[in-house]
Amino acid sequence: MLKQRVELPIDHFRLLGVSPSAQAEAVLRAFQLRLDRPPQEGFTHEVLLQRAELLRLSADLLTDESLRKEYEDALLAGALGLDLSTSREVAGLILLWEADASYDAFKLARKALQPPQAPALGSGRESDLTLVAALSCKAAAQLEQDQRHYQQAALILQDGIQLLQRMGKLQDHRQNLEKDLESLLPYRILDLVSRDLGEQASHQEGIQLLDDFVRLRGGLEGKRANELLGGLNQSDFVLFFQQIRKFLTVQEQLDLFIKWQRRGSPESGFLGVITLVAAGFSQRKPERLQQARKYLNSLELPGLDRFPLLGSIDLLLADVQKAESRFEKSSDDQLKNWLNEYPGDSLEAICDYCRDWLSRDVLPGYRDVEVAPVDLEAWFADRDVQSFVENIESKGALGLAKSSFSFLSSLSGEKQDADPLEDDLEADPGLPMPGGVREYEEEDSTNLNDTKPGELLRRIVFSPSLIFSGFDAVHIRQNSLKLLSNIKPIFIISASALGLVLIATYLEIFESKNNNGLVVTKPIQEKTIARTDSDKPDLLEELIVKKVEPLIMNSPGEKDIRGLIETWLAAKSKVLSGGRSENLKVVAREALVKRVKSERMKDLDKNEKQIVNAEINTLKVISQTNKRIEVKVDLTYTDQRLKASGKKVSETYIPSLKVTYVLGREKELWQLVDYISGS
Repeated sequence: MLKQRVELPIDHFRLLGVSPSAQAEAVLRAFQLRLDRPPQEGFTHEVLLQRAELLRLSADLLTDESLRKEYEDALLAGALGLDLSTSREVAGLILLWEADASYDAFKLARKALQPPQAPALGSGRESDLTLVAALSCKAAAQLEQDQRHYQQAALILQDGIQLLQRMGKLQDHRQNLEKDLESLLPYRILDLVSRDLGEQASHQEGIQLLDDFVRLRGGLEGKRANELLGGLNQSDFVLFFQQIRKFLTVQEQLDLFIKWQRRGSPESGFLGVITLVAAGFSQRKPERLQQARKYLNSLELPGLDRFPLLGSIDLLLADVQKAESRFEKSSDDQLKNWLNEYPGDSLEAICDYCRDWLSRDVLPGYRDVEVAPVDLEAWFADRDVQSFVENIESKGALGLAKSSFSFLSSLSGEKQDADPLEDDLEADPGLPMPGGVREYEEEDSTNLNDTKPGELLRRIVFSPSLIFSGFDAVHIRQNSLKLLSNIKPIFIISASALGLVLIATYLEIFESKNNNGLVVTKPIQEKTIARTDSDKPDLLEELIVKKVEPLIMNSPGEKDIRGLIETWLAAKSKVLSGGRSENLKVVAREALVKRVKSERMKDLDKNEKQIVNAEINTLKVISQTNKRIEVKVDLTYTDQRLKASGKKVSETYIPSLKVTYVLGREKELWQLVDYISGS
């Protein structure tokens, strides 16, 4: 049975479209204007007559002095809304839509179209309600969009589209809503990925929408962009992609680039290389630079002069001889002229080029990478970098090929026992593009060879130094790196049969003094990495076994926060080593728990497990409210990756790992929401 009355969230002033201070004459003029200009969208004659009747009732009330006084007193006393009979409901919703209360009109119309108050099929009431729902939905979404609430606008449009699909009416209006929703896609992505770290679910939804957007376009190259998907042509898309990259972490971008490259987007493969270099340099993980070098050799990109990039990576991996050889092989005459005319020696020139490449093309564009002046001396003085280079000498190529960072081994077709330093193009020419079916490539798609070589790369990564044309020497600082200049004779030593450069003397320099003249000792890596579960501190073991209590308090102290993070580290370590821990879901949100379980499942697929030990050195609270806490933590981190047989696959030691943790509060419970390594 239909309700006899319905209340509209609007007063007579707004319904008529006049100010509360309007005099009687102004009210009558507005009334006549509204009568003369009824909506032309196709409403029935009956509902337009009801609209006119409602306008007349409002005008009569506001022009009658006593009735208006009584009504204004009721408004001051808190009276809200207009009480209408259900027979006039549709006319009231039309006036609500005309008064820019579109969202309220849409909600009420949608409700009126649902059982048990749904009108008879094919009736004029059903037709009018459906039309006012479509019009108010579009207007409500536009209002949200004008306020830059793009995700909310999209949700309204989705509701309207579903309603019209269910009603089976107004196909033209539904198609218009669908076009509006499609055009919102880039704005929705930006809205979601740029949100605070505490809104991790929204952030991940934005990443998923971005992935879908690129898939529908046919990769970064837009191979399927026959129409302006999302309202963006290729140039607009490049600008959009530049804008959102800064809201994504290094790992998030790397995951996306891997996925897109596997679908057949070669530009994504190149960006994956750049991201690996950014991660390696910013996090002091030279093994990632080594992976970037091998992966770069496997890419086939028309017009890309890869030798300066490879040379810069070789330099960062302390292989100066190979770096100089790379630059000599470059096909860019302007680059060669610049190198020849450089006022210092060739090593200084390469260092300046590398530093400029890092600061302009590699490091900008990540949420968790701080763009600071590039300090190559600090890079070579880092203990992890020294240890990595030392391992090249002591372990040989086989040990390096078993690095715990398996990006290349999972993407490329190269064998695990290949020499990671024997990656000259002459020795390893034309490696196939790694990974899966290229679902972007269709018979009628535009081939990358038909586009201007390197154009997308230059525009996405701001790469004047990738393709050297247009390189501005003003941006190259002409100060020499005295430290590297002094050690150049030490670097260039005859290679062994495997082609590895021996740099023991170079390491001795760094062992004796750093650039401040302070004594620096070698990291005791083997002893630390050799830890097993039985070597963990009693506190860590206790946190793994003992079920912890939820953190429920208004304002946790530093000790409480530290305890929650230690529990997270211990529980995560237990799961990754093959055990189980109920504490994960107590201290962390579901998204993080799923992430740990997913990582464990990947290890199971490879018949491996991880032995991880992370100990908190220092903890500092950066910000704290009643809903969100951000802390910066310094960790000592070690891990081993083992086969089921016990054979060691890889190992990692980081004496000082910086991690930002974000805690969020839902109702009374504090849990870990997100964390960012290297920040």
